[in-house]
Amino acid sequence: MSNDLPLLLKRLHWLGHDSFRLDGPPVVYLDPWRLPKDSPLADLILVSHEHSDHCSPQDVDLIRGEHTTVITDTSSAGKLSAPVTVLRPGESTTVGDIEVAAVPAYNLDKPFHPKQAQHVGYVLTIAGERLYFAGDSDNIPEMEGLSCDVALLPVSGVYVMTAEEAVEAAKAISPKVAVPMHYASGVAGTLEDAERFRDLSSIPTVILQSEGSSEG
Repeated sequence: MSNDLPLLLKRLHWLGHDSFRLDGPPVVYLDPWRLPKDSPLADLILVSHEHSDHCSPQDVDLIRGEHTTVITDTSSAGKLSAPVTVLRPGESTTVGDIEVAAVPAYNLDKPFHPKQAQHVGYVLTIAGERLYFAGDSDNIPEMEGLSCDVALLPVSGVYVMTAEEAVEAAKAISPKVAVPMHYASGVAGTLEDAERFRDLSSIPTVILQSEGSSEG
């Protein structure tokens, strides 16, 4: 990766679908799912909503240590072992040196992620840089002007934005770099969706190689 890219991007690993790890310290996971068995323990785990390809109690337990903080939306809290911290859209907290803000994530024209369910995405501020994890969302008005250095955006369509809709979302957010997600996992979307997003977008785009488990 280029030396002028955000430092957060250099710590970022795509584990397939919407699952990511930020190398530490601190070690942060977003929507851990189908993790390799030797995955490092987490300092912070963030879960966006209760669907099984995002909220996986088995994977959370795999990387959860004695001092791990788990943050979830309301719908996921009952599926995970206590203790968990629940954040609703618009709420925020601080974990160590990380600022965590929950932001809305919902569908505009699909029934899978209704706004009233209060599913979330997250904005993390780490060492002065901001990472936006959109969760399962369409191109919603709340994305306009959302300030971040790195934006993780779904591109597969079906349950979330299409690649073309994600291009418009990226334009509204205007991050330094965008990373496509939500494809090539058997749920929806293929690498071609990520490549179409990259080719159409005016925002610099990095397509990461999946480091997730090959086990279903």
